[in-house]
Amino acid sequence: MARVDRAESGQEGPVRRIVRVGLRPGLWKRGPVLVVLALLLGLLMLLHARIPDYGGLGSLVETFLPWFGLFVPVLLAGALWRRSAFAVVALVLPVTVWLSLFGGLIGDRSGSGGDLVVVGHNVGAGNSDPVGTARDLAASGADVLGLEEITPQAVPVYERALARAYPYHVVLGTVGLWSRLPLSDSRPIDTGMDAGPLGAAKSAADKLPSNRALRATVATERGPLAVYVAHLGSVRVMPRMGFWTSMRDRNADALARAVAAEPNGRVVLLGDLNGTTDDRGFAGLTSRLRSVQDEAGDGFGFTWPAKFPVARIDQILVRGVEPVGSWVLPATGSDHRPVAAGISW
Repeated sequence: MARVDRAESGQEGPVRRIVRVGLRPGLWKRGPVLVVLALLLGLLMLLHARIPDYGGLGSLVETFLPWFGLFVPVLLAGALWRRSAFAVVALVLPVTVWLSLFGGLIGDRSGSGGDLVVVGHNVGAGNSDPVGTARDLAASGADVLGLEEITPQAVPVYERALARAYPYHVVLGTVGLWSRLPLSDSRPIDTGMDAGPLGAAKSAADKLPSNRALRATVATERGPLAVYVAHLGSVRVMPRMGFWTSMRDRNADALARAVAAEPNGRVVLLGDLNGTTDDRGFAGLTSRLRSVQDEAGDGFGFTWPAKFPVARIDQILVRGVEPVGSWVLPATGSDHRPVAAGISW
């Protein structure tokens, strides 16, 4: 009888075992540094909009905000190694915040069909094969094609290479629009492309002609569609100024004012914005236009740099039309990847 009692007392169910192990005091005292780091990570992502933009810190964090999720498995591995239950529980905060911000982008939200396919591409001032780039873009099936960073020397190359597929086109400065449908009311958009701060090194793109945005009307079977093509100022890290975004932000504000004044209810913006839509510098644009990638893309749709994209700085934003699908095209001779979208009325 005594042996039976001992056997019964030695039997322990899995739930009771987990509770007993979980109540060990040591598990909740280990890894205080990991706990603090997990909480700080969650608060950083949760309150990113309140990070001061001194030296462009806020914009820099927001540009790479999705990548902060990579710290979660690192901290989890540390918590398991230290056997810290408290650190594991603390990771609930950053995981929840990250999923609330980006969980909707993980799956494939794209559909099929659409009334119009639009493509935008920064073809690159240093592109060594503009003919091949034009051939790839024409093969994409785009009805409307917006190009940025076209050098004066490359303009005739793209005009000849795209002439058969796109009978209508306009080039103003370093941006151009090619279309299978008639174009009208084409005009440059002043985005204030003036000089940067004293001593700022200019990129190859910044040394091109100053006009870097245009607006045109595309005549569709369902009525006019206003299309904007834009290339905003570069961003760079500078020793005394940090993450410098002044020119880009000034361009974005000017472009937002132009879009706000646009009388046409149907608007498509194709552009290299030199920033992600999470960046506070684009609040004026994102409050008026929707990202096709957010609504109808597959994943994050990173576009730059072309060889190993880590950020989506090439955007297609819309108003008054419905995104049906959004995708990133294969790399060309540019350091950016082209972006495409199917839209419906």
